[in-house]
Order: sequence, then C-alpha cells, then structure tokens
Amino acid sequence: MKQFLLLIGFLILSNIVFAQTEESKIETTILNYVNGTSYNQPELIEKAFYPEANLFLDNKEEKLWIVPIKKYQSWYENKKQGEFNGRIGNIISMDYNNTIATAKVEVLFPDNNSRYIDLLLLKKIENKWKIISKAATKDENNSKTVPDKILFIVSNAAYYGNSDISTGNSFSELINAYDTFKKAGFTVDFVSPKGGTIPLSYIDTSDELAMKYLYNSDFMYALKNTNKPNEIITKNYKAVHYIGGGAAMFGVPENAEIQKIAMTIYEQHNGIISSVCHGTAGVVNLKTKDGNYLFKNKVVSGYPDSFEKKDAEYFTHFPFLIQKTLEDRGAIFKFSPRNNSHVEVDGNLITGQNYLSSKDVALKIIENLNNRRKSN
Repeated sequence: MKQFLLLIGFLILSNIVFAQTEESKIETTILNYVNGTSYNQPELIEKAFYPEANLFLDNKEEKLWIVPIKKYQSWYENKKQGEFNGRIGNIISMDYNNTIATAKVEVLFPDNNSRYIDLLLLKKIENKWKIISKAATKDENNSKTVPDKILFIVSNAAYYGNSDISTGNSFSELINAYDTFKKAGFTVDFVSPKGGTIPLSYIDTSDELAMKYLYNSDFMYALKNTNKPNEIITKNYKAVHYIGGGAAMFGVPENAEIQKIAMTIYEQHNGIISSVCHGTAGVVNLKTKDGNYLFKNKVVSGYPDSFEKKDAEYFTHFPFLIQKTLEDRGAIFKFSPRNNSHVEVDGNLITGQNYLSSKDVALKIIENLNNRRKSN
C-alpha cells in the first residue's frame, strides 16, 4: 500500500511538473514574439511563428487584412536591431491542452495612447511550440486607451511562519480593490517575492463578486503567474497596493527588492503607497532616502493589535505586531470599531483597516490620481 501511494504521489507530481514545463515553453514562444516586436529583433519573431503562419489584422481599407508572417517579420528588419521601439506587450492569459494552446496578449503604444489585444493560436510541432495564427484588434472600450497601472503586492506564504497552519492572501481584499480599479479604467499587475502562484484565503463562494473572479480566467491566470520583483519597471506604476490576509505578515515586509520598488515609485515617480488590513505589515520597514521611516509622524491604519486573537495558535507565529511596530517607529495609528470601513489618507500614503476598507482605499487612490490630472 505504501509503495502504491508513493507511486500515485510520484505520478501526480510528475504531471504537475510536466504542466509547468509545457506552460513555460509556451510562454517562452510568446515572449519571443513580444520581445521581437518590441526590440526590433526579427530573428525572435521568426523563432516564435510557424513559417506558414498568417496574421489577421485591422485595416481601414480591408475588412480582413491577412498578413503572412514573412511580410510581418520584414517590418522589423530595417529598424535598429535591439532598440526598444515603444511597443509594450504583456501576456494576459494562456491556456493549453495537449498539443494546442491559446493566449491573449495586450499590446500598448503609450506614444499615441493606443491599446491592442492579440489572440494567439499555438500548436506543438516537432516538440516545439509555434504560433500558427494571430488575430488583433484595437481596444476602443476606454477613452483613456492606455490605462494607468497599479501594482498589487502579494505574498507567496502558504503557512504562518514555519508552522503547518495554512494562510493566504485575502481574496476579498484582492477582488474588491481590483474590481474598483478596473471599472475606473486602470490596469492592475501583481508582484510577489518569488513570483508565480500565490495562496488565497477568505473565499466566500456565496459572494457574487467572488464567484465572478473565481471564474475569470484572465484574473486567475494573473494570480497564478505573479511577477518577480526584478521584472517590475517602476516608472510604469502610479501606486502600489499591499494586500492583506495572514500571508502578508511573511515574506513581503522584509523583502528588500519589494521595499525598493515601493519607495522608488513613491519618491522618484510621486506614486502612492497603500495597504489594507494585514497588508499594512508591508509598510513597517519602508524608509525614505534620508533614512526616516516613511510613516513617521503620519496617520496610518491597518488591522489593530487589539483585534487579534491572542490565544490562537496562528498568533504565536507572527514575526511582529503591526500597530505596535508602526507606533514605536513614529506612526500615528488610527482605527474604528470592528466591522467598519476605516481609511486614512496622509499625502501619498493611503491605508485601510480591514477587508471592508478595500474598495474605499481604491477609491481614494483613484480620487488622488484623477485630481492630479485635473491640476495638470
């Protein structure tokens, strides 16, 4: 029986590893296309596409503009090789089954404020993934075609410290903030200390919004494929937003790369630093260039220490207390009674008490950014 269980475990693990390997191969093919077109590298474009592939593009003079891959590739041959041309590509979602795959790619052109969506069809041919067709269309949904970007900071921690007590990122806090930003025309990206998949907690399947995003393949793909810190270009973001849940206490607050991302956006690009609930743990170690804590003499909110279940086993694994640490380092910590939304705005620092504050924090960030546009 033991040998049988070991065999089953091995087969399951093998399937997971195989799936990850196939996904990484598909992603590599798509990134060859993205990087080839962004940096004028026709050899990467050739590597990504099947030689007989066609592209189905928009053209004012033709109902369906069919462009052979050889012609498409030639558009990049007479440009300076390796030079960034202003075209930004991002993988939105990806799915595969056996030897076929589909992917959705966002292509931004900030210089002329335009956004396109590519749908790619891929086929595994002679053990190599190739794009066999691409269909593209211009996104006309928003008057502000190239949206401002918000960076959600999430944790990879699936347990409280070294315990076997499971935890995760608050799904409620994720979706309430995400949905608010998306409805206002913003794009949201995710970064975690290790990148890749993040654990989730507090999923209420009776909640309509939760169900909407649980079955949103683009959203769930983003949570499965969060960015690593070294993949983040700070100038692209208007704000960072630390998501709560028990996982927020681990991996994020002490991560020097994420601290640098947040403070670079804040100090060099006049960006906003925000957090909700236990996400405020990510703020406790942030320091300005002059060596002072970011929140010194500022009003901050988060999950209060007095609301923690101090007799619960999970609490014994906390590396620090959020409220106490902030107050000891010069912050003015404010909160409301339980089950109330509470948001504090102190300049470009916007923080909320609990999951009920998620939408309100997002709205304050949006208000701040919209006011800047009006004053410019």
